[in-house]
Amino acid sequence: MKYCNQCGNPVLIRVPDGDNRPRFVCDSCQTVHYQNPRIVAGCVPIWDDQVLLCRRAIEPRRGYWTLPAGFMENGETIQQAAARETLEEACARVRDLQLYTLFDLPHINQVYMFFRAQLVDLDFCAGDESLEVKLFHQQDIPWSELAFPTIGRTLECFFTDRVQQTFPVRNEAVSGLRQRDRAS
Repeated sequence: MKYCNQCGNPVLIRVPDGDNRPRFVCDSCQTVHYQNPRIVAGCVPIWDDQVLLCRRAIEPRRGYWTLPAGFMENGETIQQAAARETLEEACARVRDLQLYTLFDLPHINQVYMFFRAQLVDLDFCAGDESLEVKLFHQQDIPWSELAFPTIGRTLECFFTDRVQQTFPVRNEAVSGLRQRDRAS
């Protein structure tokens, strides 16, 4: 950031009074420009013993498989964002969303939140951001072709937890900068 979006004057990086970390601050109008993590919301859409995956039509990781997910928008809840992303990417409707995995990715300023969800029906197809959409049994998951580590970890947890039919909310920090972690 070079210029204040309130008054257009240059900004400086400094620790504002009463704060404890460097921020972009406009010395002209005194606006403090906070930068916060972006929230990625998505679903593990389930039909019987299968999971719905989307093959990405966009970068990063075009052509790789993912769970339907994307950035949360202003004015929506996390559940609404997860359901919207599932509708946009897989043209699929879901119900009974239950928070399942929460991943902190501080190295790229993102938080991933996935919900277990039941597909309403089998009326799904590739949305604008997907090349194809397909239901997978556990043994058919293309593990080496998954787009992001958070997707693989969520699926690993799901298939492990499914055996006991116990699905605790899992919260993990993912460290290390890897370009393939970046969502879009």
